[in-house]
Amino acid sequence: MSESPVTILCLASYFKGTTFLRAAKAIGCRVLLVTREKLADEPWPREVIDEIFLMPDVAKQPDIIYAIAYLMRGTAVDQIVPLDDYDVLTAAALREHFRLPGLGVTHGRYFRDKLAMRTQARQIGLPVPEFTAVFNYDCLRDFMARVSPPWVLKPRAEAGAMGIKKVHNSEEVWRWLDKLGDEQSYFLLEQFVPGLVYHVDSIVSEGEVVLAVPHQYAQPPLNVAHDGGVFVTRTMRRDSADAQAILALNRQMVVGFGMARGVAHTEFIKADDGRFYFLETAARVGGANIEELVAAAAGVNLWGEWANLEAAHARGEQYIIPTDKGEYAGVLICLAREEWPDLSGYQDAEIVFRLHKKFHAGLIVASPDRDRVETLIAAYGQRFAYDFLAVAPPLDKPPE
Repeated sequence: MSESPVTILCLASYFKGTTFLRAAKAIGCRVLLVTREKLADEPWPREVIDEIFLMPDVAKQPDIIYAIAYLMRGTAVDQIVPLDDYDVLTAAALREHFRLPGLGVTHGRYFRDKLAMRTQARQIGLPVPEFTAVFNYDCLRDFMARVSPPWVLKPRAEAGAMGIKKVHNSEEVWRWLDKLGDEQSYFLLEQFVPGLVYHVDSIVSEGEVVLAVPHQYAQPPLNVAHDGGVFVTRTMRRDSADAQAILALNRQMVVGFGMARGVAHTEFIKADDGRFYFLETAARVGGANIEELVAAAAGVNLWGEWANLEAAHARGEQYIIPTDKGEYAGVLICLAREEWPDLSGYQDAEIVFRLHKKFHAGLIVASPDRDRVETLIAAYGQRFAYDFLAVAPPLDKPPE
C-alpha cells in the first residue's frame, strides 16, 4: 500500500458534492477541486479542500485537458470524480487521456447520453420504450408512422426532465426540429409511456451492485417539472414483487453498461401493460435530496460511500460494504411562494430532515413502519400544496 495519500480530483460545474469532499478528506485523501469561476464564492468546505482551481468552463475542450496536464506536472492524481451530471463525460475524457481508472468515454455515455443508454439497454435485453435518433428523416417518418403519439422529444445530454417536450403529432415534431436547426442530432424522439415511475439508488463495487434501495415517485418527475406540484418519492416495500423486479433490472443494467465502481441513480416506469421499462440512468447521486432520503431509509450516505469506494480502490484495499438498515423514508419538496417558508407547523417525530433553501419547502420523514411513512407523505403533500406551493415554467437548461 502506498504511503502517500490518495489524491482525488473532483470536477464541479455546479455547487454540489460537498459531502463527498468532506468524506474524502475524513478518510485521509488529498482533495482537489476544479470548478467554475462563477462558483468561487459558493460555500465550499474549504477546510477540507487542499487546492481549488477555477476555470471559465470546466467542460471546454481542449482547455480542461491542458489545465489538468499542467496540474499533473507537479501533482500525481489517482482518481477523477465528477460531482455533477454535467461533468460525467468530462471526467470520462480526462480518465481516457491520463489513463486513470473509472468510466471511459464509451461507457460514460451509457450514463449520460440518453440515446447511447437506450441503444445499449436494448442491446442487453432491457425493455425500453420505442425510440429513434433524430438523424435521418426517413427513419423519423417511419417511427412516427409506426409508433402512435404522443411522443417526447428529449435532449440527449440534459439532466432529468430538463428540455423535454411532449408532442402530439408529426407537425409538432417538424416545427420543433425547425427551431432546433443544427442542434437536432442532440435530441431523440421517444414513445410516451404513461405509468408509475420508480428509481433505484445503488452502490457498485467491482462490477456488482452491493447496495440498492428501491423508491417510487408519487408523480413522474416529467409531470412535476412541466405541470408543477409537490415532488414526492419514498422507499418501496423491500420484499414487494415490484421492488424485486426493478432491483433485478438494475443489476442487469449495471453489468451490461460496464460500471466497475461508483454510484448510480436509475429510473424505470411500470406501464399500463404491467411491464417495467428502463427510462434512464446516471453515474451520480440522485438530486432532489435523494442523498438524505437514502441515508434516512438505509442508514448509508451515498456521497460518503462513493468516497470510501474510490479511496479503497486507489489504495488496493477491499471496500467494506455498508449495511442497509432496511427502514423506510419519504421526501417532499416544492417551490415556495415565500423566500424562507415557515415549516414550524410540521412537528411529527418522524421528520428527520428539513430543507434550507430559498423559495423551497422540503421535508424527509423516516420510520421502520412503511405505512406510517405513507400516511405522513399523503397528508404532508396536501398541506404543502396549500401552505407553500408555487409554480414556475419548466427549464430547458440549468441556470447559470
